[in-house]
Amino acid sequence: MRKAFVLIGLLLGVYFLAIQCQNEPTKTARVEATEETYWLNHHDTVSYVGIETCKQCHGNVHQSFAQTGMGQSLAKADTLKSIAEIEGQSLLYDSFLDLYYRPHWHGNKLKLDEFRLKDGDTVHKIKQDIDYVIGSGQHTNSHLFEENQYFFQAPFTWYAQKGKLDFPPGYEKGRNSRFTRIIGLECMSCHNAMPTDFVLGSSNKFKRIPEGIDCERCHGPGAAHVAKIQRGEITDTSKEADRSIVNPKRLSAQLQFEICQRCHLQGNSVLKPGKSFFDFKPGMRLNEVMQVFLPRYANSEDRFIMASHVDRFKLSKCYQSAPESYTCTSCHNPHVSVKETNLKNFNSSCEGCHGASKKISCSAPEDQLLAADYNCVQCHMPPSQATDIPHVTVHDHYIRKPQEIIDALAEDGTFIELKAINDSRPNSRDKALAYLQQYEKFGGNAIYLDSAATFLNKIAKNHPERIYLWTYYFFLAKDYESLYHFGSQYGLETLMARVNKMDYQNKDAWTAYRLAESFKMKGDLSAALKLYERSSELAPFIGDFKNKWAALLYQQKQVKKAEAIWKEVLMEEAYHREALSNLAFLYLQAGQNKQAESLLRRCVARYPDYQLAWQNLGRWAMQTEDALTLQKALQEVLRLDPTNQQAKTLYQNFFE
Repeated sequence: MRKAFVLIGLLLGVYFLAIQCQNEPTKTARVEATEETYWLNHHDTVSYVGIETCKQCHGNVHQSFAQTGMGQSLAKADTLKSIAEIEGQSLLYDSFLDLYYRPHWHGNKLKLDEFRLKDGDTVHKIKQDIDYVIGSGQHTNSHLFEENQYFFQAPFTWYAQKGKLDFPPGYEKGRNSRFTRIIGLECMSCHNAMPTDFVLGSSNKFKRIPEGIDCERCHGPGAAHVAKIQRGEITDTSKEADRSIVNPKRLSAQLQFEICQRCHLQGNSVLKPGKSFFDFKPGMRLNEVMQVFLPRYANSEDRFIMASHVDRFKLSKCYQSAPESYTCTSCHNPHVSVKETNLKNFNSSCEGCHGASKKISCSAPEDQLLAADYNCVQCHMPPSQATDIPHVTVHDHYIRKPQEIIDALAEDGTFIELKAINDSRPNSRDKALAYLQQYEKFGGNAIYLDSAATFLNKIAKNHPERIYLWTYYFFLAKDYESLYHFGSQYGLETLMARVNKMDYQNKDAWTAYRLAESFKMKGDLSAALKLYERSSELAPFIGDFKNKWAALLYQQKQVKKAEAIWKEVLMEEAYHREALSNLAFLYLQAGQNKQAESLLRRCVARYPDYQLAWQNLGRWAMQTEDALTLQKALQEVLRLDPTNQQAKTLYQNFFE
């Protein structure tokens, strides 16, 4: 009996400590572990309610927050949201693709024209509606469009600080992806409120998206809180925490910091097993859900990317000397726009340690301090060029003595490592994935694959993700021989049993697809068909998987089934390039010339540099004896491939 009372006493003591922790937010890491399980809205059953619900009770806070960069992060593309000065003849020219872009307003609707000129005549033109503006406008406005609930980025950005129209980051130097850059869950989950209507089995399909970052990104899902208020249960928050909703002020400094670094620690995000970009909630540690890796280079401490505020801040002695009290909110009120935050607010944070401004220990001459109105930020966090976004400067959050301004866009120094910024001890699985993703997303440096292989070899052979990880590696390395032998050692039956889950990353779908590619190349077409089919079952809204499956079915004389699958793809993605051309070829072979023509003209209108579609259109023209279309098709093939002997011969025979 005595033991029972001792146990009850210990449990009550733990509960008492858990409650006490909320009123003492600067406790140690051991106490934070209790905080993480304290909030009722962490439970998976608690849903998001949206900012319109929140503002019914918190109107004043909503009105202020709506003016912040977060509150203005994404909205419908209209003249109220856009800051772009694009009236008149605003033009962008891509010299690599020989394409012009002209954004313009049609009433209150934003449009984008893409066109090509030849001898003064327009030989290609697309008119694209722009549906959303992304970005607060403090630095940029970029642009999104939607096609059948699939979201893409448009190829133009307005750079606010320079008042300049230019291509988005990553579209320069011959990398213009035109209208095909997808906006997936990772992108949307930081630039917007929680997009709860993402379609599982897709890369970029959303039934609905909110318009801007909202209250619940920092306070967690609100349904439990709303239900509590509706029941008339009001908590006196001057005495205790309202556990139905996270109040970041009641979190420890480190857990407050975790909220900010969810999106202000941009980099190479590696999700933990079984986690998705939906899973982080305020009050958690970010490394429970993901680790964020950034490359480190020799002699490049002054180089940083746009949204790496947390990485830079952690380098500061100011932070390192007081990590339990000095956080983002020491200077920033998330409910108030930085434009409305006056100099005294920022300086007061410095004065807390360094004394009042006029007595502050600063080596600058008094006249310079006076001229700058004692602006600590201007010298110690100078506006600097981000390495990943042109025409943009942002305050470097590495607080230190004034440094000489360098060219932030100069070439990187020698690569050292990928460093996990929010976890000091990442395991081999996470490191391997970091290097694989770095290779795939941020430039195919061979050293990334070498490093990935090093960490993959440290992973146990019974690791539950072994097939996924090694398949990913061999596929990126284009080592299809090794990929085939790796898959074959398991046998098709085992592979099909192991690769069978849908998730937000489409991991098993991609694994099945990559394996199918290697099996097809080695001539094991029966296994390839089953693996292509599996990839399409697990990710039915990724058209590339179905297209490859249909192409192999067609080669195996399963024409009707191939036709049905290509039609499915085009019902979802009307401009899927390969599906348009492949289905048209099927119709050409079947003598269904009218159907083939419709698809091919749609394809070359959208993709004027797609050689295969022009070749197929030439075949159609020969079958229907359409000389003008044949001439045009052959000219386009020769423009794209001047060495094409068949096109040369046909052109000489018919038109010279």
